[in-house]
Amino acid sequence: MKETDVRILRKYTNRRLYDTSRSCYVTLEDVKQLVLNGEQFQVQDSKTGNDLTRNILLQIISEQEAEGHGTLLTNQVLQQLIRFYGDSMQGMMSQYLEQSIAAFLEHQDRIREQMQTMIGAANPLTMMNRIADQNMAVWNMFSPRNEGAKDESKQESKPESGDDEEKSKKG
Repeated sequence: MKETDVRILRKYTNRRLYDTSRSCYVTLEDVKQLVLNGEQFQVQDSKTGNDLTRNILLQIISEQEAEGHGTLLTNQVLQQLIRFYGDSMQGMMSQYLEQSIAAFLEHQDRIREQMQTMIGAANPLTMMNRIADQNMAVWNMFSPRNEGAKDESKQESKPESGDDEEKSKKG
């Protein structure tokens, strides 16, 4: 993506974010939507031009975690991440997290299917439906309708075999 394709948001001292491409102020919810839409953007300090994108993204994550939508970053995970700061493995941990999330996203559909299967297998109603379907299949194998079809096919084949026997006796 070209540098010109990156949407620039400016953060002012009053903490407001200004979208330079749309010429309007935006909220953190708007920035979150940019992330969800996969749009490239950068948040810059209005006075210094410093990149503040990470700070804004961390703020969005913090708000998401606080809203109680279920946490991705448990206290234990956060504590372990804090322990990596300043550690000689910090750079490797960053790369590992990026690659792990990329791999997870690559396999997301397959993971969802597996989760659905696991959830479905644990559901008593699903299990009972499966058993009922299996029982019906076995029941249908022995139903009179199927036996009648077998009898008809036997009767149709008998005259032919009888004709062959008569022909062989005559011949």
